[in-house]
Amino acid sequence: MSKNRRRRSQGRHTSVRHVPLRTHWLLLTTLVLTLSAALLLEGYTQHLFDERPDGAPRRQAAATSVPAAIASGGPVIEGAAGRTATPAPRTIALTFDDGPDPVWTPKILDVLRRNGVRATFFTVGTRVAENPDLARRIVAEGHQIGLHGFTHTDLGTVSAWRRSLELRETRLVIAGATGVTTPLLRPPYSATNKALGDADWSAVVQAGQEGYLTVLTTLDSQDWRRPGAEAIAAATPAGSTGQIVLLHDAGGDRSQTVTALEQLVPRLKASGWTFATVGDAVALPTAVRSAGTADRWQGMALIAALRTSGWILDVLSWLLWAAGAISLLRAIAVFVAARRHVRMRRRPWGAPVTEPVSVIVPAYNESAGIEAAVRSLLASDHPVEVIVVDDGSTDGTADIVEALRLPGVRVIRQQNAGKPAALNTGIAAASCNLLVMVDGDTVFEPDAVRMLVQPFAHRRVGAVSGNAKVVNRGGLLGRWQHIEYVVGFNLDRRLFDLAECMPTVPGAVGAFRREALLRVGGVSDATLAEDTDLTMALCRDGWRVVYEERAKAWTEAPASLGALWKQRYRWCYGTLQAMWKHRGALAQRGQAGKLGRRGLVYLLMFQVLLPLLAPVVDVFAVYGLVFLDPWRIVGLWTAFLLLQVLMGAYAFRLDGERPGPLWSLPLQQFVHRQLMYLVVIQSVFTAVAGSRLRWQRMERYGSLQVPVTPSDAPAEAQLVTAAPPAAESRAEPWAGPAGPYGGHDTDPWACHPTAPAPQNHIWPSEQGHPHP
Repeated sequence: MSKNRRRRSQGRHTSVRHVPLRTHWLLLTTLVLTLSAALLLEGYTQHLFDERPDGAPRRQAAATSVPAAIASGGPVIEGAAGRTATPAPRTIALTFDDGPDPVWTPKILDVLRRNGVRATFFTVGTRVAENPDLARRIVAEGHQIGLHGFTHTDLGTVSAWRRSLELRETRLVIAGATGVTTPLLRPPYSATNKALGDADWSAVVQAGQEGYLTVLTTLDSQDWRRPGAEAIAAATPAGSTGQIVLLHDAGGDRSQTVTALEQLVPRLKASGWTFATVGDAVALPTAVRSAGTADRWQGMALIAALRTSGWILDVLSWLLWAAGAISLLRAIAVFVAARRHVRMRRRPWGAPVTEPVSVIVPAYNESAGIEAAVRSLLASDHPVEVIVVDDGSTDGTADIVEALRLPGVRVIRQQNAGKPAALNTGIAAASCNLLVMVDGDTVFEPDAVRMLVQPFAHRRVGAVSGNAKVVNRGGLLGRWQHIEYVVGFNLDRRLFDLAECMPTVPGAVGAFRREALLRVGGVSDATLAEDTDLTMALCRDGWRVVYEERAKAWTEAPASLGALWKQRYRWCYGTLQAMWKHRGALAQRGQAGKLGRRGLVYLLMFQVLLPLLAPVVDVFAVYGLVFLDPWRIVGLWTAFLLLQVLMGAYAFRLDGERPGPLWSLPLQQFVHRQLMYLVVIQSVFTAVAGSRLRWQRMERYGSLQVPVTPSDAPAEAQLVTAAPPAAESRAEPWAGPAGPYGGHDTDPWACHPTAPAPQNHIWPSEQGHPHP
């Protein structure tokens, strides 16, 4: 028993090592959470920002809780103690709200500097983060800086926790930008004491409890209305009572405010008025003080986070627009290619191909479906020989086939060495020039082999991809995979065929010219996607690979999410390996260059990069539903889904399928799509980490039915006699550049001479074949 265990361990699983990855999921989770946090911060600061002007009309609110001493008191209020303060007589405190603004704040600062006036700027936290240099200039030139909320929201209408958040974040941003902290607060949309309502007073009291002084106004210049510079400059106080004047340095075009200041300040100075900051006007001893180290560092971190979130959103917006445009162009290209492919298939490849075919069935523990697979091949309306290569099965797969005693079927047993080795063994034992490779869980339709080999009428065709269809379509998972096979795989294959850059002949149903296989050295085990690796090698060797959608075969699809994950993980990782292995095609010419600059670029863009962007799309969609117009997001999603449904309906029509399963397409977006992009993400992380995966065999379910061959059908019409036993003695896996035949170009048991080899890697048009 231990000897057998060692033997198995030295077979299929020895060429790779399995290194489990865990940190990549931690990294992915961290990236998604970071992105979500950045978008949440950006959404809060930008899309919850209240852009109404401070003087906009407000609904008259009840003021039953506002103390009479506050309503009739001074404009500077200590809310917790219920005390107020008034500026000194004939003293004016100019105050500017809503900034800093990169255009108007510097111009206002220049006017104040020329006139030797100090003012108070009540700044919005998000705008300080955007323009920290202007906040520093305000403080450096002797002006006072105050708080005007983080997002300019009405503090009287929000919850207590958001008030605290608004004030604390604004204070931290100011500390991070300027190195100072201040208790001065002007709530957005505030006015005079008499205008305070119950909700406003609640906000003033809470601010006082948290250490802030509320600064209201006594004289509104109405500059937010833009009445003209003369009207703004006419805001001259009557009498000698000290005043706090409301102006704005942001929130729109403030050119009138700048012009009015040039007139107002000299006129008031000439009238004997003194200009001062709010703190000086009411004799506050510590209106501004140095910020603590912790507040400064937190403030700088918050500014960095705000700027980073804005940059991330800009980049994501461009990426998503680009991805959307590329996806739309892809849909158009696939649709146009499919229509052209249909018209192209109406033309024959040439004279009918009637020569017999060797069918190679690599089998490892395929007892559930091997009988159905073999019998379906013998039921073909084209002459075939069937070679089942048992790759060290432990479930009696070879015994099942041998017990059938079917004519024209040979069984070759070998120690477990992997699927590529099994295929090479079958290639060595085959007696025909045309080879069909089929998985042990696949059932062919009677005309599938005949249809599959017809493109070989053209001498430049080296391989043909058939049409694999899902047999176990029950349940949502089965329907989703059925849709994926018909819409995703088959439409792409039509495009690849038209562009002459087919990257994969699926292992379930594919045909090859043996001469082409010999030229590339057989099937390699360097990747987990041996079918993709082999197809790319053929393209790089100058052979044309085409798609024949009429050659249909039925295969089992994974019936659980776990099994689907394992299968697609292997496919995706193997495809990445093959793409990297054949990256040299990008710089080649001819057929190889078409594979590189068309096929590999297409795979990289739509099977790697766009799936990597898919989590971002989902997170951004949630962001849009919360912070943007939700109906717009739903509309975009509906349009995208409608496009998929239309493509699906067209693909189903081309494949002769009933469109019923398409009803599950919307649900596919919430489970199957996420699973697929997570597979891509894990595969990319695995590849970047340099780890290798072991072979992962899919569980078989036995859902394939055994076809019944008519007893009166002549055997000659269905199969050819197997090669003599001597051929089996030569059935060894391909083991080197010399090939499976010891360096000979052809096998002595071949049914027909080999086809001419391609020359100069150019698809010849001089042959007169209608296929492009």
